[in-house]
Amino acid sequence: MPFESLRDFFEALEKAGEVRRIKTKVSTDLEIAEILRRVMYAKGPAILFENVDGSAMPVLGNAFGSMRRMEIALETQNFESLGTRLTELLNREIPTSVLAKLRSLPKLAEITGYAPRVVKQGPVMQILETEAPSLSFLPALKTWPKDAGKFITFGLVLTKNPESGSRNLGVYRMQIYDEKTMAMHWQIHKRGAQHFKMMAEQGKRLEVAVIIGADPASTYVAVAPVPEGLDKYLFAGIIRRKGLELVRCQTVDLEVPANSEIVLEGYVDPNDIRMEGPFGDHTGYYTPEEPYPTFHLTGVMRRTEPIYLTTVVGKPTLEDAYLGKVIERSFLPLVKVFQPEVVDMSMPAAGWFQGIAIFSIKKRYPGQAKKVMLGLWGLGQLSLTKIFVVVDEDINIQNHDEVIWAITTRADPKRDTLIIDGLPTDTLDPASPLLNLGSKMGIDATVKTKEEGFERGWQELEVPDPIISKKVDDKWPEFGLGD
Repeated sequence: MPFESLRDFFEALEKAGEVRRIKTKVSTDLEIAEILRRVMYAKGPAILFENVDGSAMPVLGNAFGSMRRMEIALETQNFESLGTRLTELLNREIPTSVLAKLRSLPKLAEITGYAPRVVKQGPVMQILETEAPSLSFLPALKTWPKDAGKFITFGLVLTKNPESGSRNLGVYRMQIYDEKTMAMHWQIHKRGAQHFKMMAEQGKRLEVAVIIGADPASTYVAVAPVPEGLDKYLFAGIIRRKGLELVRCQTVDLEVPANSEIVLEGYVDPNDIRMEGPFGDHTGYYTPEEPYPTFHLTGVMRRTEPIYLTTVVGKPTLEDAYLGKVIERSFLPLVKVFQPEVVDMSMPAAGWFQGIAIFSIKKRYPGQAKKVMLGLWGLGQLSLTKIFVVVDEDINIQNHDEVIWAITTRADPKRDTLIIDGLPTDTLDPASPLLNLGSKMGIDATVKTKEEGFERGWQELEVPDPIISKKVDDKWPEFGLGD
């Protein structure tokens, strides 16, 4: 059965020996963040801080900071299967005959089982604050010395498309100004920002709910780049193979997971824009002070004794790298739908997700690598990726030594480098000449053909003698050299 809450997931982590409890008193002002960074860089366990200065609430960090913990969270060791479930639903043929319709009923029932349903009560409704709600109870962290203040770093920001009603979850940092207001740092390319813009054009506020401490599937889908128009609660149900239970908020027309730890209700006002930042981000640099809209608190729902889920970001590799790796694996099937020649993809953690992506392809014709690059730059969040490297299918792109070998032996800088200017860039890119606008680079590290201007004839690859190789295989245990 899937995890219904953050605490169910936490208990599973403890049973697996993936958690350490810290009883020593710690501060939310830089200290917890420093501890978490050291643990993350050391590839250490999840940490529950039980004695937080000024708060009765325990703080949980690094909950998703290893592939083992991600396997526990999503109950699978095959993350590609998550994407396959989605592509199978998207590619399902509409039955036309009566017999085909009858045969499709079990699958239709399965899809229905993935859909969320609204219930009247849930643990998150144990304490309701609508008269004088306040943010003061939150043990939010200041994570870097020059940060503008304390930030919520792992809140799932829920918005609704005002035209389609499709719900989106996104993880956007929120700087706390005071007991009632926070900055909403949704970058221009994000879906929450799109919903905000749609409402602002009508001169209206956008209702928002911020979920802190949801079940692991909901947390994952909040960072996942799902196709436009797909309700993220439905995608969470697909991941879990079971629909979420939701409860209605008290002061806004939104629904949130019934088993959440904390929910902050409110609205973002297009007439209230304030400066946000600086903030030490996952690029390894402080993002500068910039104007962003303001979230106004109208209500709080929470458990009686909630757990505060948080994370810290900085120069890779930290906790977010593992969420990124799962996104890479689980969205490979969807990438293959749009670019069928793609064999594998890799988004190295050191490239902070949008910096660089590597693809291997089954090459059949000249120019195909560059065709793939151009297609991928038009696909969802991959449109923000700065550098693409494309190699042949014989290269194991999860081994970056092989990728570097392919670049240096199969690519000529003049012939095989593609530079395109004037395209969208990640807002956080510290090297981009303009905010949100810059250039892209593609490196074609595939074997070239005569049609691609390679007249010399390709040099022969070194391959061991098969007879000698078999002989050494048979005698290997006698050498005492290990596996």
